[in-house]
Amino acid sequence: MLNIGCHLSVSNGFENMGKQALELGGNTFQFFTRNPRGGKTKEIDKNDTEALIILMKNNNFSKILAHAPYTLNPCSANERTREFAFETMEDDLHRMEYLPYNMYNFHPGSHVGQGVEKGIEMIAQLLNKVMYEEMTTTVLLETMAGKGSEVGSKFEELRAIIDRADFSDKLGVCLDTCHVFDGGYDIRGNLENVLEHFDKVIGLKRLKALHLNDSKNPLGSHKDRHEKIGEGYIGLEAFKNIVTHPVLKDLPCFLETPNELDGYAREIALLKSF
Repeated sequence: MLNIGCHLSVSNGFENMGKQALELGGNTFQFFTRNPRGGKTKEIDKNDTEALIILMKNNNFSKILAHAPYTLNPCSANERTREFAFETMEDDLHRMEYLPYNMYNFHPGSHVGQGVEKGIEMIAQLLNKVMYEEMTTTVLLETMAGKGSEVGSKFEELRAIIDRADFSDKLGVCLDTCHVFDGGYDIRGNLENVLEHFDKVIGLKRLKALHLNDSKNPLGSHKDRHEKIGEGYIGLEAFKNIVTHPVLKDLPCFLETPNELDGYAREIALLKSF
């Protein structure tokens, strides 16, 4: 069974996001923990999260994915930006315990001229400050497109972060199809080789989720511009291969394509048809 969903708004409440996912044909969903540009968030309604947990159990949901705000940059040269990353992630990981044993995804960040090695060290330092032994959440490093000074467009960079983390057993990877394609990994023409390389460098056991996005730009462009499924340079046949691949077919998949809800419903139906 394909475990698939899309990005939904947490402002509607957790139980309502679960109901909306079902209406769209999905059995999981992704949500921002707060405004994607940052800022405070409202208190957790325990009754709401408990209702979602029951709904998920009754409808065979896959794990859901919380997404950190885009402004979170633990390897910024700006101290206040790094403090924001710490405060936000620390708060988010404690809030995630209202929905235990799910996943939290973040963009590793941009080193803004400090160098990749310095960026890797700073990202690992943040993880070592915010992760803790009792947490049930799996934290996911997202694969990046390599735009500007982004860290994480190479599997080796993600591996280096994992190796420096004190709680590496609670770390995984979310593979974004647009990002890895733009980053130079040919998932269209050579998916098998990409997965073999991922396994060699990081280990497939750490691959916990997929962001399914076509790309507006060709292989290796380092642009990060998402397109609707089958309408970009990756193409529909590649997505058929991805969602039916023995290594990938049971992973939770999250659409981040430029769509309204009806568009997500069509894409979910399309991918499930494979």
